[in-house]
Amino acid sequence: MSGTSPGTAVIETRALSKVYRDFWGRQKVRALKALDLEVYQGEIFGLLGPNGSGKSTTIKLLLGLLFPTDGQALVFGKEATDVSKNERIGYLPEESYLYKFLNAEETLDFYGRLFDIPAEVRKERIEKLLKLVGIDRARKRQLREYSKGMTRRIGLAQALINDPELILLDEPTSGLDPIGTREMKDMILQLRDQGKTVVMCSHLLADVQDVCDRIAILHQGELKELGRVDSLLTVEDVTQVRARNLSDDCKNELRDVIQRHGGDLLEMDNPTTTLEDLFLSIVRDSEERPGRRVVGPQSTAGGDTPAPPATAN
Repeated sequence: MSGTSPGTAVIETRALSKVYRDFWGRQKVRALKALDLEVYQGEIFGLLGPNGSGKSTTIKLLLGLLFPTDGQALVFGKEATDVSKNERIGYLPEESYLYKFLNAEETLDFYGRLFDIPAEVRKERIEKLLKLVGIDRARKRQLREYSKGMTRRIGLAQALINDPELILLDEPTSGLDPIGTREMKDMILQLRDQGKTVVMCSHLLADVQDVCDRIAILHQGELKELGRVDSLLTVEDVTQVRARNLSDDCKNELRDVIQRHGGDLLEMDNPTTTLEDLFLSIVRDSEERPGRRVVGPQSTAGGDTPAPPATAN
């Protein structure tokens, strides 16, 4: 989505809050505090945060599995509590709860029947998905014989059986080896290329940095940072220069000297930090100064039209 204007907002949350209460109705945990987000059609959006930051609560609110205490969550323009919108959603939970005595074909056929997919379409889709996730050769093995990595793969295939427009992925690379991780990230990028919208939660920051267009960082239920990955990671007050074919005399000189000495200027821009450094900095700052929001004017999915900054109640 780089360089394009933002599309339709697939997900909108407006001052979305969730409080868990004890048996007596007293506030036990405020899991989410006035979350304002928009996720646009055709982008990969990363939802990051330490354990207990509100990521899973947000996903459950979007799926309609929880009811908000305050605020509103809209998916495809409908209230998140409207279960009819779930026909257009694919969901891969952190732990896939699948029937262990079914094989891969039977598993996908079972979930395809739940969506009332016609038999011929179901068969064609199962073939395509088994090849997409790389378990075509293990299609007849019962899932109880699968490794965790293979279970993640069949879980992704199950999440895609209804050809969803919005895909919610919770720790999609968990349990995968380096090759499987790369393949999973390539599949996520391929889904975006097909025009689908992907929201992924992950603790593996390098994975998010590789595939996400925009990210939101949550800490203690509050939105702490929101924006495009490339913009957030740019170090604004430092300039780096990459060039080739330079003599020793001009290596330490500036742009005009490089041009005067016949060098090829390959790059002169701001270096970037890593998502890990950004994430740790935000979490530490939040712990030192609770309640402080570091969210400023943000780039939208395309980077052309600024989105309004998030605010807390």
